[in-house]
Amino acid sequence: MKELIKINDVHKSFDHLEVLKGVSFDVHKNDVVCLIGASGSGKSTLLRCINLLEIPDSGEIIVDNQNILHTKDINSYRAKVGMVFQQFNLFNNMSVLKNCMIAQQKVLKRHADKAQEKALYFLKKVGMESFIHANVTTLSGGQKQRVAIARALCMDPEILLFDEPTSALDPEMVGEVLDVMKNLASEGLTMVIVTHEMSFAKEVSNKVVFMANGIIEEQGSPKQIFENPQSEKTKSFLARFNR
Repeated sequence: MKELIKINDVHKSFDHLEVLKGVSFDVHKNDVVCLIGASGSGKSTLLRCINLLEIPDSGEIIVDNQNILHTKDINSYRAKVGMVFQQFNLFNNMSVLKNCMIAQQKVLKRHADKAQEKALYFLKKVGMESFIHANVTTLSGGQKQRVAIARALCMDPEILLFDEPTSALDPEMVGEVLDVMKNLASEGLTMVIVTHEMSFAKEVSNKVVFMANGIIEEQGSPKQIFENPQSEKTKSFLARFNR
């Protein structure tokens, strides 16, 4: 299977705090990779490095055979490697539809008609077609996150990164967002997901990466990680969820 992302020995510090201490792993086409681990283990920083929201201090991030740390056009790169944030990051002064059109027009230079057609298609896909004229400030958290996913999909990304997409949601809204993500996984979209939803990681991913203290402690299939973890740190982390 084609290797889309290759992360080689990535290090990242903030002042004197080393957050990533030499992280390496691969993502292949159609993979759904879940990054799990305690808060502060480096998962979100790693995701932000892949999206160039943070620049690693050393190491390589190869996407489609290019070292993206040398990329000149970050916006075009981010269209290809989209990101869905914990706090949605929608434009509050725009309607749902406009939120899904603006980046297509500005970054991909799509004509308004084409951008609208694409936006309507993906808003329907995430169950938000009846809210196209709503201002995003009137939406629930789950609805905002579904709009944010539609917006990312409108850019035709090769890879979608999710940074704890359900952690800012009320419990009853988590399911609606996870259902959208399950559907995307079943359609073969390549995804890297930082999540605390262990049952989702177990059910939907084909690869689980457990991080602790800035390193990858263990990685493998969901069956390996959840049913037969090798590392004591992995066992102890999962025991908290299994309780």
